[in-house]
Amino acid sequence: MSSQEMYDILEERIDGYTKSDTRRRDADQRKTYDEVFDHMALLRIYKLITSQVIETLDHPISTGKEGNVYRATSPDGTLLAVKIYRTSTATFRNIMKYIDGNPRYRNIPHKRRQLISVWAKKEYNNLSRLIKFKVSVPQPVHVSGNILVMEYIGNEFGAAPMLKDVPMEYPEELYMNIIEEYFKIYNTACLVHADLSEYNILLTEEGRLVLIDIGQCVVREHPEAENWLLRDLKNISRFFVRRGVAADWKNALKYIKADNDKNKFSI
Repeated sequence: MSSQEMYDILEERIDGYTKSDTRRRDADQRKTYDEVFDHMALLRIYKLITSQVIETLDHPISTGKEGNVYRATSPDGTLLAVKIYRTSTATFRNIMKYIDGNPRYRNIPHKRRQLISVWAKKEYNNLSRLIKFKVSVPQPVHVSGNILVMEYIGNEFGAAPMLKDVPMEYPEELYMNIIEEYFKIYNTACLVHADLSEYNILLTEEGRLVLIDIGQCVVREHPEAENWLLRDLKNISRFFVRRGVAADWKNALKYIKADNDKNKFSI
């Protein structure tokens, strides 16, 4: 298939994408767009389409310094989330601290494009591991280079909101549920989240808590794991204290370290 034929397919399957449109965007829009949809990313999206992992790339769910997340549709109509890491951003200067010291990753390349591909694979592996131990995270579907395909959290009308944006009728219950999820992360999956906050927890309309942005998770043997565990518990406890919950990170730490899943966490 020629390059022109490939671009014709992409123009049909990526919402809002045409080669002419990219030239008409203002400078900031074009820079952001080009950082996500570079030639290699477009080639990988094309392969996702032709291998029937996705049918269409519908619209952005979220945008960030690391990359963008898009809603996609599979050939059978299932909604998916496609996370495309930017390969040109300087945001990844600090990701080596989540990789160095991790026995699962050795001889890691330091070239940016290769490193970001490793990072996407790391998030896929972390999601797979957490799913295995029944932690509430998106189900991973596929990873290719800097593109991760996973379960879409939300419904046809929109993505599930971040915890920070949710009106809370029962904040105490939400806090306790989060600590119980962290118990599974730490004691069954043997990981530390390392970046837990109200920005990377989603809450569905059914009341399901879903932890996202899992790439930075490290094994408990990582030299910084304990420090990041404390930081996670302090961050999430501080958020709930501002919402009137008697959230105590020390109490949460004691529960997690007790490694006793017979008892529910309580405030």
